[in-house]
Amino acid sequence: MTADMSHGSESRRGERLKVAVIVASTREGRFAPTVARWFTELFSRRDDLDVDVIDLAEARLPDGLSEQRGPEVAGITPRLDAADAFVVVTPEYNHSFPATLKTAIDWHYAEWRAKPVGFVSYGGMAGGLRAVEQLRQVFAELHAVTVRDTVSFHGVWSCFDESGKLSDPTGPESAAKTMLDQLAWWGHTLRDGKTVRPYAA
Repeated sequence: MTADMSHGSESRRGERLKVAVIVASTREGRFAPTVARWFTELFSRRDDLDVDVIDLAEARLPDGLSEQRGPEVAGITPRLDAADAFVVVTPEYNHSFPATLKTAIDWHYAEWRAKPVGFVSYGGMAGGLRAVEQLRQVFAELHAVTVRDTVSFHGVWSCFDESGKLSDPTGPESAAKTMLDQLAWWGHTLRDGKTVRPYAA
């Protein structure tokens, strides 16, 4: 039996949150599309969230930072700005997260501010959780709020079959529901709060 991701009639269309799902890995042969595809398919079960997938492999952001934003950065900036919340899908590289993700984060500031961030991580024995620990510190510096619960895949290559389907979806779907519920609560709370009192950064 799979977890119920629906919130029923309590969510009205005008209250939906826009969630930007950021696919962090850009390496050749990456496993990221498999994990991201599984996760984004879960949004079809929710009537309170809309999804916008930002794949950094397609964004092709410049490696260095400068005062001039080129077309690659300009292409994702309005999408980040329009999001009410974020979910980062990230692997763990050498106990940390991909450099391309740090570049995407550092190209922006106000776009992250006073918004919630959730995480879907994957890797070997640690399941990408050490990357998430570091990302929590980075996003705190940008005045973003990271939700407590995460989705993590330990030994990710054995979790999915050749078609990209989870061999046992029960645990991951339950974890995803919890994380998205928390993300939605923070998303609504922060969005509504900013309409009453602007956030002071």
